[in-house]
Amino acid sequence: MSPAGAAGRTGTRAAPRPKLTGRAAVLAIVLCAIALTLAYPVREYIADRRQLDQLAASNARLGQQVKHLRAEAHSLASPTVIEQEARDDLHMCFPEQICYEVIPLATAHATAGAKPAGSPWYLRLWASVQKADRSPAR
Repeated sequence: MSPAGAAGRTGTRAAPRPKLTGRAAVLAIVLCAIALTLAYPVREYIADRRQLDQLAASNARLGQQVKHLRAEAHSLASPTVIEQEARDDLHMCFPEQICYEVIPLATAHATAGAKPAGSPWYLRLWASVQKADRSPAR
């Protein structure tokens, strides 16, 4: 008989292997340490990438605005455009011209319905002082 057969018949069995060996525990601890070590830098990297994307979008938006403003400045450089802007916005005209301002009808009604201004504040103050002076003392 073989020694393995004799051990199998006598009922002695080898002890079951534990599910978590010492090597597996060390490996788990090392993996956790690596994960904890990398967690903060990875989070910072992601935050930096997000900020870079936001800045790139802002830069593109500002580039479009600069492009638009340069085109507007180029169009405003023409003397005829400057003259037209001065006439429209500043209500200017040449010395030999007669300029008229047309007041819209809605604005004319609004100012006509407004209460006319009374006397100046200093006259009202002086009148109240005189009125107080004339009242009988008690």
